[in-house]
Amino acid sequence: MLDTKPLLIAREFPAINRANLEILQVNLGYLCNLSCTHCHVNAGPRRTELMDKATIDTVLDVIRTRGVKTLDLTGGAPEMNPHFRYLVTEARKLDVEVIDRCNITILCEPGYEDLAQFLADQKVTVVASLPCYTQENVDAQRGKGVFDASIAGLHLLNDLGFGKGNQHLPLNLVYNPGGAFLPPTQSSLKQDYKQRLKDDWNIEFDDLYTITNMPISRFGSMLVSKGQFNDYMQLLIDNYQPANLETVMCRNTVSVDYQGNLYDCDFNQMLEMPIVEQDSAESKARHISSLINDDMQGNAIEVAGHCFGCTAGAGSSCGGSLS
Repeated sequence: MLDTKPLLIAREFPAINRANLEILQVNLGYLCNLSCTHCHVNAGPRRTELMDKATIDTVLDVIRTRGVKTLDLTGGAPEMNPHFRYLVTEARKLDVEVIDRCNITILCEPGYEDLAQFLADQKVTVVASLPCYTQENVDAQRGKGVFDASIAGLHLLNDLGFGKGNQHLPLNLVYNPGGAFLPPTQSSLKQDYKQRLKDDWNIEFDDLYTITNMPISRFGSMLVSKGQFNDYMQLLIDNYQPANLETVMCRNTVSVDYQGNLYDCDFNQMLEMPIVEQDSAESKARHISSLINDDMQGNAIEVAGHCFGCTAGAGSSCGGSLS
């Protein structure tokens, strides 16, 4: 796979600093039942990296100490971590919102048949990736048969009450563009999704998040191999909106990798651009345990060319468009 990091760190981006820590975005590992072309994590069935229970207990300690409001669980398929249910259960006891970034198909995998019920019992916010409402486009991005499995998973969630306006059982879908272009307007695309999924499959959901594809990992490598990297970067730069700097997710979110190392965002994690210990003579990555005493408010955020992806057009974050 072609590395885009040297191309990205050569690009200048405006300086930004951290606000108060509100969200822990924790990557529980790169193991996944899918291998999607747009996946910036390079997750897949052969990955073995998984967060251990000791690190998960430290995550819970930080939540208690810092008063974190939201625990955002990612992967891979976060549910494939053997300690997933323990972490969710303990975090919910602390009255923390837990977000499960679910690929939906995992709900139909052998051994996970009761997962949807568990998510409902724990009142977890499900954020489900569905890059299109047509089978052709979804299977092209995520693999043959994924669309049918996604529809089956969505029916399971709907049957349990997810996606029907219940504030305790939210179901939000995620759209990623299928190529080197910016997402359409989130509000208009949401209406298209709602109509098509309801008419074609009798599926309901609450919200739709549009997320820009980042020029890193698999997608970035594809851009380079097709000679499209510079054009895509120019598209992001040309559509840069300074106002989006005020609400980018890295200001109030810390990304944690499966080993407990800290990053300003999930994309920096994949580019191996950690938050480093400021008092260390070496460029040593900070560990999540350091958050027990310091939430890093006011610290500079590590930026590079990929940050234009979060600030182009309507903006992009793990919660969808910024404006």
